Amino acid sequence: QVQLVESGGGLVQPGGPLRLSCAASGFTFSSYTTNWYRQAPGKEREFVAGISSTAGSANYADPVKGRVPISRDNAKETAYLQMRGLEHEDTAMCCGRARWSLISREYWGQGPQVTVSS
Repeated sequence: QVQLVESGGGLVQPGGPLRLSCAASGFTFSSYTTNWYRQAPGKEREFVAGISSTAGSANYADPVKGRVPISRDNAKETAYLQMRGLEHEDTAMCCGRARWSLISREYWGQGPQVTVSS
């Protein structure tokens, strides 16, 4: 069964850190690029960060650049988003996407919620 399960969200104070995890199962995770997206209340879903299948390259949206390093451990079939310097504007529902463009296949996870509040 194909699954992409995120965890690590929650309530955090402004400036605080949070680490999100995205665990894959049921497919060859190491062949897929992994991206994080988020959707803030009343806004459309937006790209946050992405990492290549081998972790050789990563890219970030401008609002989060320098604050949310993305990484992955293919042996554990898990990708991570280490969030730092969180601001109220970072409050959003986050989700991961694994994509293998060569065969036009992708999988989406659901959650977790990240809430930044004092």
